[in-house]
Amino acid sequence: MKRTVLILVVITAAIMELIDTSIVNVALSHMSGNLGATLEDTSWVITAYAIANVIIIPITGFLAAKLGRRNYYIGSIIAFTFFSLMCGQATNIWMLVVFRFLQGIGGGALLSVSQVIIFEQFPKEKQNVASALFGVGVFIGPTIGPTLGGYITEFYSWPWIFYINVPIGIIVASVCYILLKEPATTPTSKRIDWNGILFLAVGVSALQTVLERGETDDWFEAPYITWLSVIAAFSIALFVWWELRIKEPVVNLRVLKSRNLSIAAVLTFVSGMGIFSSVFLTPVFAQRLLNFTPLQTGMLLLPGACLAIGGLIISARLLQRGVSPVFLIISGMGLFILFSWQMSSLNQDASASAVTTALVWRGVGLALVTVPLTTLAVSSLAPADIAQGAALNNMMRQLGGSFGIAMVNTYLANRNAQHRYDLVSNLHTDNPAVANRLSGYTHFFASKGATVTDAHREALKLLDNSVIKQTTLLSFSDAFLLVGLIFLGALPLLLMASRNKKKAANVIVMDH
Repeated sequence: MKRTVLILVVITAAIMELIDTSIVNVALSHMSGNLGATLEDTSWVITAYAIANVIIIPITGFLAAKLGRRNYYIGSIIAFTFFSLMCGQATNIWMLVVFRFLQGIGGGALLSVSQVIIFEQFPKEKQNVASALFGVGVFIGPTIGPTLGGYITEFYSWPWIFYINVPIGIIVASVCYILLKEPATTPTSKRIDWNGILFLAVGVSALQTVLERGETDDWFEAPYITWLSVIAAFSIALFVWWELRIKEPVVNLRVLKSRNLSIAAVLTFVSGMGIFSSVFLTPVFAQRLLNFTPLQTGMLLLPGACLAIGGLIISARLLQRGVSPVFLIISGMGLFILFSWQMSSLNQDASASAVTTALVWRGVGLALVTVPLTTLAVSSLAPADIAQGAALNNMMRQLGGSFGIAMVNTYLANRNAQHRYDLVSNLHTDNPAVANRLSGYTHFFASKGATVTDAHREALKLLDNSVIKQTTLLSFSDAFLLVGLIFLGALPLLLMASRNKKKAANVIVMDH
């Protein structure tokens, strides 16, 4: 019973952390108005959390070894909970951004250390079941975040997006204080690699800021984006050089000599793009073009998320029976490509069932990918390197998500401009179809009592609205198709993976 309770609260902690990556997205306008800030400044609430997560995830193993894993984990829960409370209490936007960054620092352990705790609750032969249970959090968090945030914002107020973490965090911290034990074999504490931490923090902070803010500020047209890109490239290169040079690095990059880990890291980056970009695209598509409410949009995502849980368990059991992780990854990526193709084929009259069906393929596909990718990542590593390899893999998922959202945002803007140009270039009165539609609109408004001039002006507005909807639809279709093509392009990497079924099926996956 104690084991079950511990597993549930640890999974809850991971889900809570991942929900907070996306829960604020739908509340930005409310925050902006309440705090008297521009929408651009308010978006730093998202950026700050993402930067903190990407900094902390790869060094959680080092911090757990230095501070003691139990102390570090419970301390991180307390920090996450406290700074969630402070986020709700913030009285100006920059105070909120600072507290949000500190919340993300605490949240990093809730994702990465939670995984190793779950794995330790299972015997060696059931490690893939543990991986599937952790995968539940990976799916549920980003999927329900926007829906939960929209519900709270609509019926309560935006601070409750953060306050909701407080009772949950207190319960999780209390249960872990009672039930969680320090592992019998604690890694030897290392000297602090301050240079490595500094280079990593500067590099990923600059890179994450570029990814999060690039589209908003027109990329390299903004001088600070150019400078941050240079800083990111220089700092990350310096970080890699330094970590390969010293004996006790904060992040052991030497594990990337494993071909399977390198391949899995790239594919995890791609899967992160798929998870986060599809969660970003689908709700906006449903609400802008299909006129669904936030609650209806949440219901669209629910069946796929529920079936994904089944897919996680099935993939774990198939791995246990010796099915190649490469086969499952190919199958899962194939289903995600099907999702992308179906979503790119929808029009403005698409039904809820059509969207739900496509989202089922997405959920099951990504579920079939998650557990085998984790298994593949560590399948050829020595036991001492497993934690570091899995941590790097988790970081790649987070970076993939940031890159994916930045990519589709930029692509949507570019395709929207191109489609609008193409459509408007054909809108002239010499075109009979355009002339007939404009005339019909004008007569409609005239029949409602408008003057000829007003009726014509309203007709032009209506025609322009039609163009906007059509360009938006075509742009989203292109974006869904692009993500699917990236998945398709990544598939050949699996041909290079080593196929050691027995070892891959029984490996102990531990991610700090």
